[in-house]
Amino acid sequence: MNALIVGNGRVPPRHSLPGTVFADVSLVVAADGGAAGCEALGLRPDLVVGDFDSADPDLVARLARDGIPVLRVPAAKDESDLELALAAALDRGADRVVALGALGGTRIEHALAAIALLQVAADRGADLAIVDDRSTLRLLDCDEPDRGGRAITIEGEPGDYVSLLPAAGDVRGVVTDGLRFPLRDEALRPGPSRGLSNELLGSTASVRARSGRLLVVHTRRSVVEAAAQHPGEE
Repeated sequence: MNALIVGNGRVPPRHSLPGTVFADVSLVVAADGGAAGCEALGLRPDLVVGDFDSADPDLVARLARDGIPVLRVPAAKDESDLELALAAALDRGADRVVALGALGGTRIEHALAAIALLQVAADRGADLAIVDDRSTLRLLDCDEPDRGGRAITIEGEPGDYVSLLPAAGDVRGVVTDGLRFPLRDEALRPGPSRGLSNELLGSTASVRARSGRLLVVHTRRSVVEAAAQHPGEE
């Protein structure tokens, strides 16, 4: 089942996001202030969860009156609102999750914590993609082949950037297909930037690995170049 989570970070306009974000979505979960992001995207959440320190109280009340379940949790908690939203989606049977509004906020530690949720999803046998108007982040988890899988397919445009960053120790047996600078059964280690800024040769590429955990970042080159030509217009 496909689920969509909307967090309280910057949520780009719908037209700037890949169409695949909204394909076959069966469940929409808003994380706290992500309820406003859902409204901006024209989405009706199936659940709103959080401590509601960032959500508009009037919006939350209106959603509750419309019959949308609102799960309120204490402010003193161990999980972020985004993690609670992810857990809610997984508990309801989602095995493929897209998260919007997970990056681009005012605090970098929230973005780093959101990226760490890629492993939380993999540990539960699900594929989480963190998406904004520029990039898609996914985790290739090969330490548990039956959970995170051993290969990722990337779809984009020729020239798009693809970066491969070890997420937890060495990643071994890395093999790429469809990238400008191929890797052939090689190792990537934390620290050196060898996996940074590879490029798609065509519309698809694949990344495989034998062991380790690899953060795969696909960045749409056209969006980056457009932003560079028109700074300050975001």
